[in-house]
Amino acid sequence: MRDTRNGRAAKTKEDSELPGVWVAYGTLLQHLRRRAELNQQTLGEAIGYSLEQVASVEQGRRPAKEAFTVAAERVLAAGGVLEVLQGEVDRAKLPRFFRNFALIEAEVLSRFSYDPLLVPGLLQTEAYARAVFGGHCPPFSEDIIDQHTEARLSRQKLLTRDPLAELSFIIGEEALRDPVGCSEVMRTQWQHLLNVGTLRNVEVQVMPAGQGFHPGKNGPFVTVQTKELRHLGYFESQGVGCVVGDQAEVSSFGLRYGKLRSQALNVEASARLIERLAGET
Repeated sequence: MRDTRNGRAAKTKEDSELPGVWVAYGTLLQHLRRRAELNQQTLGEAIGYSLEQVASVEQGRRPAKEAFTVAAERVLAAGGVLEVLQGEVDRAKLPRFFRNFALIEAEVLSRFSYDPLLVPGLLQTEAYARAVFGGHCPPFSEDIIDQHTEARLSRQKLLTRDPLAELSFIIGEEALRDPVGCSEVMRTQWQHLLNVGTLRNVEVQVMPAGQGFHPGKNGPFVTVQTKELRHLGYFESQGVGCVVGDQAEVSSFGLRYGKLRSQALNVEASARLIERLAGET
């Protein structure tokens, strides 16, 4: 069977917005497939994907998942050239405003965050993340929900990557009590928080409700230390993200985080609160 058409008509707006790394990955995949003297259907059958899925990846319209890449590497004897692009392919699934910070985040020595309204993305289960993206306004398509969810889960490699990063999460009690999805989604999410909290490089604390005014009332924020030992801040709201490099401002972030850490429940008391929530459902 011949390949689907290679010629491209005038680019639509959607085409012009395709992430460059998806297009580059697709072009490389096509080259490797042709070198192996396979057509799209034969490759698809060999790696467990349809002709349409292979064609979409080659055209840069669909991002390759890790399982696709692993299988294609094996069948095409690619020598790791597709694998080396997978991280960038995954990052391009993220919302545009977050991509720059995602590059920084992936290699940090430490990351401390305060999240008053939602469970932080690095600690979300797949079902919770899908519920969050599913509630976006204006609505996301199912494909975009899939892509953003996959990218969010891929970021969670930071929790266990080698070398370990020092990670601290302070979560508002309201974020834990406010239902996102059904009761089963929340119950699974609470259990996941308890499991992640047992990792030796991760601390999960809860800021109890009714604390009155505290530095976190101004909104969520993140502080990181990069591998170059530089300190940066990050905050976002309503689909706009900002990386903060001014050291005076980043120092203020650090002072606020220290204050929040002292006002939040300690790690043990936080785990007991989460256990109580899980037991109430």
